[in-house]
Amino acid sequence: MKNRIEQKFDLLKSDEKAAFVAYVTAGDPNLDKSLEILLSIDEAGADIIEIGIPFSDPLADGIVNQMAASRALDSGTTVTHVIDLIRSFREHSQTPLVLFTYLNPIYNYGYEKFHEDASNAGADGILTLDLPPSEEKINEELCQAKGLLPIRLIAPTTPTTRISEIAESALGFIYYVSREGVTGKQTSLADGIEEQIKTIKDLTDLPIVVGFGISSPEQTKDIAGMSDGVVVGSAIVDFISQNKNQSNLKELVYNFVKPLADASKSI
Repeated sequence: MKNRIEQKFDLLKSDEKAAFVAYVTAGDPNLDKSLEILLSIDEAGADIIEIGIPFSDPLADGIVNQMAASRALDSGTTVTHVIDLIRSFREHSQTPLVLFTYLNPIYNYGYEKFHEDASNAGADGILTLDLPPSEEKINEELCQAKGLLPIRLIAPTTPTTRISEIAESALGFIYYVSREGVTGKQTSLADGIEEQIKTIKDLTDLPIVVGFGISSPEQTKDIAGMSDGVVVGSAIVDFISQNKNQSNLKELVYNFVKPLADASKSI
């Protein structure tokens, strides 16, 4: 039986639509509000939700996501809490969930145990930012982990031979990082995205999802027109930060995310 991520992309492909992928940090601003935020994003039309596991040294993240991780850790969020959050979300929705993380938190939890527990709770995929696929293949402990589809990153600077190697070990989809550097909102799209997507598509049949820096409905529509999916993260996280003390946060998040989700389907 296919994973929820694979089923979602099959459905979107049949409808000739791109996926809208929304990112948030688990536990930001706290765990109770996290569940409300996830459900709000789901209701707004997210096809896939990426859940960041808060970590004290998120090197691939810009200041917005770094501060979100800090708020989540300050609120007491642990890896166990994230797994519980996924379990609670699954009581309401079957939208695919991808865990966005660094190796340290899940290795400390127990690498194989984490994959098993997160999968059993209802997670579908995992993107470990600081774990090169080549290292995973030669580490027996890391090879034993099952249950979550390994989502792989490809950057603008990744050589063609390396793209092939990365794609071989990927499942679910390829996450194309649209620009060098860290996560964060940008006022314009990077150059060469469409050409790079075509290069990757020549080397894999997996869907190509584009992220890093996409922050507006206009940018979302542009990326959706050239890829299989678009990720908006920092813009949503920043909006949550600005409105975290509002009593109607769930409604505010819905109203912010819906135009982004709608834009991905307007091509």
